[in-house]
Amino acid sequence: MCVIRTKRSVVKPAEETPLTTLDLSLIDKIPVLRCDARTLHVFSHGPEAASVIREALSRALVPYTLLLGASFTNRNKMMKQGASKFNAPGTSIPYDHLLPDDVPQTEGIDPLVKMQVTQFGCGGFVIGLVFCHTICDGLGAAQFLNAVGELARGLHNPTIEPLWHRHFAPSPPPSPSPPPLPKLPPTMPSYKLEHATVDIPMHRINNLKQDFQRLTGLACSSFEIVAAGLWTSRARAIDFESNAELKLVFFANCRQILDPPLPAGFYGNCFFPVTITASYESLRDASLFDVVKMIQDAKTKLPSEFGKYLKGDCWDDPFAPPLSYRTLFISEWGRLGFNQVDFGWGPPVHVVPIQGSSIIPVGIVGYMPLTLLPNKGIRLMTWRVDKLIQMEG
Repeated sequence: MCVIRTKRSVVKPAEETPLTTLDLSLIDKIPVLRCDARTLHVFSHGPEAASVIREALSRALVPYTLLLGASFTNRNKMMKQGASKFNAPGTSIPYDHLLPDDVPQTEGIDPLVKMQVTQFGCGGFVIGLVFCHTICDGLGAAQFLNAVGELARGLHNPTIEPLWHRHFAPSPPPSPSPPPLPKLPPTMPSYKLEHATVDIPMHRINNLKQDFQRLTGLACSSFEIVAAGLWTSRARAIDFESNAELKLVFFANCRQILDPPLPAGFYGNCFFPVTITASYESLRDASLFDVVKMIQDAKTKLPSEFGKYLKGDCWDDPFAPPLSYRTLFISEWGRLGFNQVDFGWGPPVHVVPIQGSSIIPVGIVGYMPLTLLPNKGIRLMTWRVDKLIQMEG
C-alpha cells in the first residue's frame, strides 16, 4: 500500500491569544519526559477528516494556548479498498508512514504537537499523534484530543476548561548542571523486541476477579489481574537465574490523592512510579493472586511516597528505575480517554501505542478494538523477544 504526503502546514489559533510565560511543574521537568509520545488513532469513517480536524484544532489552540505552534500534516490516500484493516496483525503499512515526520529545521519551528491524518480509500482514517510528554501526560493528551473532537462536532467551547495549575508541585531553583538522563544498559542486549498483542475476553477477567474476592475477601481491578499475569508469565518464560532481582514498574495517576485534589481540566503531568521488586525464584513460585496482592500492597504506599517526593525527601530518583531486561514497565491506557474521542463519526475502533524503545520491555493494557464487539475484553499490547541480534566483536 502506498502512502503519499500531500501537504504540511502550521496550524494557528482561530483567535488572537496573549503572549504569556508559564512555569512547568517539578514532574514536568523530569528528564525521562523529555521525549515525544506517539500514538495512532484509527477511525472507520470520516469524509474530509483532515479539513474538519484541522479547523477544530485551530479553535482548540485558543484555550490550550501553550500548545501554539503545533504543526499539522495531512497524508491523502493512494490505497486500495479495505485499507482500514490496518489495525489487524500483519499490517503492511509501517507505523512511520502513519506518523508525522520531523519538521525541517529550515522552517524555524519546534512544535509541541504534531498531527497527521491519513485518509483511506474505504472512507476510514488514522490520526498519527506526536505529543511532547513534558507538557502533558496521557490523561492530558486525551483531554486535548477530546476537546478537538467536541469542537469538530460543533460545540462552541470544550466541555472541560483546560487549567495550567502547575503550582501544585513547584520546581526547585535551577541547579548549575541539569540532572542526567537515565542510562541504557552499558552493553548492547542480544535481543530485539517485536510487537505482540494478546486479547483477553472480559468474562475470563471477571472470573479471575471473582475468584480473588472469594479467596481473599478483597476486590481487584482488571489492570491488577493483567499486570500480575504478564509479570509472572514473562518471568517463567524467560527463566532468569534463581537469585535474579526482577522489577515491575507502573505509573499511577496522582490527581486525586493530593490534598486538595487537582481540579478538573488540569492537563499536565501528575503521576508517580509504583515499583515492585521480587526475586525470580519467589515470582516463579507465586500464584497469580499472590502477585495481585503484591501490587495492591505497593499501591497503598503511593500517597506517602508521592508526598515524600514532592517534599524532596527521596534519596534515590523514583523515576529512574534500572533500564534492563529485568525491569518490566506496564501502563494502563483504558481509562485515559482516547477511546472516547469523537470527531463527528464515532469513537476510534482502535488506539495503537508506538514503542519507544527496542530494548526496554513494556506492556500496555487497553481495550479490544470496537471492531471485535460483542467480544469485549482487554487488549494487552506488549513487545516480545522475537529474535536474537548477532553481537559484533
